[in-house]
Amino acid sequence: MRAVSRHSGIEVLDSDECRRLLAQDEVGRVAVVIGATPMIFPVNYALDGDDIVFRTLPGSRLDVGQGHAAFEVDHFDRDQKAGWSVLVTGHLEAVSWYQANDMRRVQALDVRPWAGGDRSVWLRLRPSFTTGRVIRGDEGVASP
Repeated sequence: MRAVSRHSGIEVLDSDECRRLLAQDEVGRVAVVIGATPMIFPVNYALDGDDIVFRTLPGSRLDVGQGHAAFEVDHFDRDQKAGWSVLVTGHLEAVSWYQANDMRRVQALDVRPWAGGDRSVWLRLRPSFTTGRVIRGDEGVASP
């Protein structure tokens, strides 16, 4: 049985359900802070265990935005006013060539950036907190 907020009626997803939803998608958004400015970028990603991995351009905002970060995946059914969302926060870091085993493993993942360019920098978000929510909507749908 899922926990439901008494205040909002929104269901809280457990960590297993959050991970299942993360594993079934390939596009999410990464939030980083550059200087004092928060920025959010869409990325194509895959899971490496619990880590979220994606590729970016050398010197890109994501590359220089390493440190504390957030990642979100969601789905909405506007007609039914239903949807779900999974949010992960943690530490964003580069996968280094000095970590040969990690690099071989992430390069074997099916991460195909839609955007062009030399996306040779592999980043991973190591989760420290994961949470998810679902709104069932008018017809009780939005099955995550």
